[in-house]
Amino acid sequence: MARETRTARLLKKTCISESAQCYHFEFAIEGVETFDFHPGQFISTVAVDPNGKTQTRAYSIASAPSNNRFELCVNRVEGGFFSNHLADLTDMPVGGTLQVHGPYGHFILQQPVTDAIFVATGTGIAPMRGFTQWLFPEDGPDRSEGKEIWLVYGTRHESEIYYADYFQQLAAKHPNFHYVSTLSRAQEAWTGNRGYVQQYVEQIVDVRGGGANIPDDTPKDQLPAFSIYTYICGLNNMVSAVRTMLAEHGWHKKQIIFERYD
Repeated sequence: MARETRTARLLKKTCISESAQCYHFEFAIEGVETFDFHPGQFISTVAVDPNGKTQTRAYSIASAPSNNRFELCVNRVEGGFFSNHLADLTDMPVGGTLQVHGPYGHFILQQPVTDAIFVATGTGIAPMRGFTQWLFPEDGPDRSEGKEIWLVYGTRHESEIYYADYFQQLAAKHPNFHYVSTLSRAQEAWTGNRGYVQQYVEQIVDVRGGGANIPDDTPKDQLPAFSIYTYICGLNNMVSAVRTMLAEHGWHKKQIIFERYD
């Protein structure tokens, strides 16, 4: 059974990395005043390709709820229909429309708010941007409740650190938000962190702790109210490496929320 779609109009398109051909999109759902979703969820986009086949692609929402709007972060993929459809001005000009349905997904912040470690690589930064916009809104009360929030973001090259200005400004404004970026293929001139995200997550874990050391088969009604969660988004190799490291530090699987793209 086909899902009911809604029309989203493109308000703004920005290339945020020329080398990676990464684009940021701002859309508004037509005909409604609000578009409700939980930060971290994804939306499915629908379009017909040149062969007349209907294509569907899921993208994490890169923003917190704001009226009828949502934002996406998409890398152009060579030979990929949907990323090129979105990125090309001829296919998707500002003012153009796209059919979407959703939101979907369970990659959302646990309640009540706790200390948290956000871990992302590449466009896995999209839901983390939604999380932080919700926790630290520009025009509303701080929802972080003073909890310590870390964002560890890894990519290959300096030109692929998406939304760096936003996260740096957030860290400067909110002492309980900590931003760590690291490069796996940094050039010699790079003076920041080098290596993979899991080594920096492990440093936080070593200081913060948080492992519950509870058997995985513990009945749900006997689980504690965890004081810290880790949220991971990216490709499977990274997600698996971070999950394994956390398990070795005694973290219970319920403390580890993840979403992978492959």
